[in-house]
Formats: sequence, C-alpha cells, structure tokens
Amino acid sequence: FPVTPLHHLVLPKRHIPDYFGLSQPELKGCDDLLRQMKASVISNDSTVTGFNIGMNSGADAGQTIFHCHIHLIPRRLGDVPNPRGGIRHMIPEKGYY
Repeated sequence: FPVTPLHHLVLPKRHIPDYFGLSQPELKGCDDLLRQMKASVISNDSTVTGFNIGMNSGADAGQTIFHCHIHLIPRRLGDVPNPRGGIRHMIPEKGYY
C-alpha cells in the first residue's frame, strides 16, 4: 500500500524479523540501496522535494509483516497541509513542535 507515488521498500535477503536484527554489512547494504533509490526517484520525478525513511519494529509499533523492510517515501511540496513533525504524527498530538 504505497503512501505516495514512487514509495519504495528495501528488504534484506536474509529473513530477519526487524531492523534491529540486521548485521553491519546488511545495514550498509540497506543504506546503499536507500541512497541509490533516492537518486533514482529524484531523477525520475522533479516534484520530489523530501523523503521519509521508516520502519516498524514490533506489533505495538504497527509492524504487520515480520520480515525487515525499510520504507523510502518521497514527499512533495503541498502533499499535506503542514508537514512539520513528519513521522511524529503517528501518535496524535505529538507531531507539531
């Protein structure tokens, strides 16, 4: 369920339930892929002006797929009325500060 157009996921090959189980080489590999994907998104869509990077770890954090995956979510000027607080809006009243 993409949040915005060109929303991507990075998934490590090794099955691990969440981000905190990744090894250092896997973390570097995921970071490298995120950077490559960011460059690709920007080269394909000039309206992208920012990104959210996120992952859920544990059922209480909203994780529903228990294989590590990292979201790269492109953002565009005006895609929400007030983007201040970014992912902090997951918990009501915590976003604007």
